Amino acid sequence: MTTPATLDDWLAHCERMHPISMDLSLERTVEVARRLDIRFTMPLVVVAGTNGKGSTCAMLESISRQAGYRVGLYQKPELVHFTERCRVDGRPVDADALLPHFEAVEQARGDITLTKFEFTTLAIARLLSLAPLDLVILEVGLGGRYDAVNAFDADCAVITSIDIDHTEYLGPDRESIGLEKAQVMRTGRPAIVGDPVPPASVVDHAREIGADLWLAGHDFHHGGDRQQWHWSGRDRRYNGLAFPALRGANQLLNASAALAVFESLRERLPISAQAVRTGLALVDLPGRFQVVPGQPALVLDVAHNPQSVAALALNLDAMGFYPRTRAVFGAMRDKDIAGALAKIRPLIDVWHLCALPTARAATPEELAAVVGPGSEVMLHASPAEGLQAAIAASDPADRIVVFGSFFTVGGVLRDGLPRLAAPHAG
Repeated sequence: MTTPATLDDWLAHCERMHPISMDLSLERTVEVARRLDIRFTMPLVVVAGTNGKGSTCAMLESISRQAGYRVGLYQKPELVHFTERCRVDGRPVDADALLPHFEAVEQARGDITLTKFEFTTLAIARLLSLAPLDLVILEVGLGGRYDAVNAFDADCAVITSIDIDHTEYLGPDRESIGLEKAQVMRTGRPAIVGDPVPPASVVDHAREIGADLWLAGHDFHHGGDRQQWHWSGRDRRYNGLAFPALRGANQLLNASAALAVFESLRERLPISAQAVRTGLALVDLPGRFQVVPGQPALVLDVAHNPQSVAALALNLDAMGFYPRTRAVFGAMRDKDIAGALAKIRPLIDVWHLCALPTARAATPEELAAVVGPGSEVMLHASPAEGLQAAIAASDPADRIVVFGSFFTVGGVLRDGLPRLAAPHAG
């Protein structure tokens, strides 16, 4: 094989290597990681869950950077560019910086075939393990038990909120899904459960393996009013906190879990109250209830399962009155699309349904069948086309919400953040 010369070449090579795109096993990844001798000498935090993983990771990164630490973050999927998956000191790494690590994985794997996700996870993990960092944060992709991230032993594991998703791989209910995600916990090490009503399987597994279980509402608490909030853990307390810069009703759950992580690691990673305040104030994560300035109002959100779309609907409802709301929506065929749309459908006046650049995606016609008769529907070849049509048809006082798959939100961000000025404004 000719050695790939660019990151795109390597990604294409990874795509072709394994006969299936998702192979639920961990043995191959563990063996290649052993051959590579990947070791994390700095604290390693692994974040699993259905919703809230990205926000929790972003808060952990922001707070620790405000405390003066150098932080590495592995997050996924990207909105536009693959390099978004690997951040060092708050910025995506350069594509060229990843090339030696792709080459190392290729050399180490021998005759072992890896999926694209496994291969790229190993390459990014190797980069982060060798970088001069004080903290590494790895976001789990699907589940936990067989996710490539679980090849590494976390010093602290986080389980965010758990909902029904990926049922064909993880099981049909919250109990079975929770048990899969709980496998990232390790004996004797902190396991932070941010879901306020976690499946019993998560708690039972933590106790069975002897993890240091931190439960929301038991080991750490948060509360507050419209102006400020407070948090208390086993030994620490923060009062008079401003709300996180990330918008949305569920962000205090994520922030609360992040603060529990820092308390659990306080001997290795001490954090000041000022770092907490500044970190929460400055945290940024595109595509999570992101409100873009301009007219009409534009909201971007990667919500794509019933729990996250219900949260989006709640957040939209809290924004106030808009004469008309248009939705630009695209989703994967294997998602519970009907369940996801149940809470948000009453808020949407016009649907702009989009094709997405992947075979897994539902077609606009399939989405229209789920939205149902009686709804005003337009079909588009791409999210960008859908957004342009929505802008052209909107008045300045209206609202547009782009939501669903990462491909949907990424599709409207590909050429940069949209700048809206409705044709009727002036």
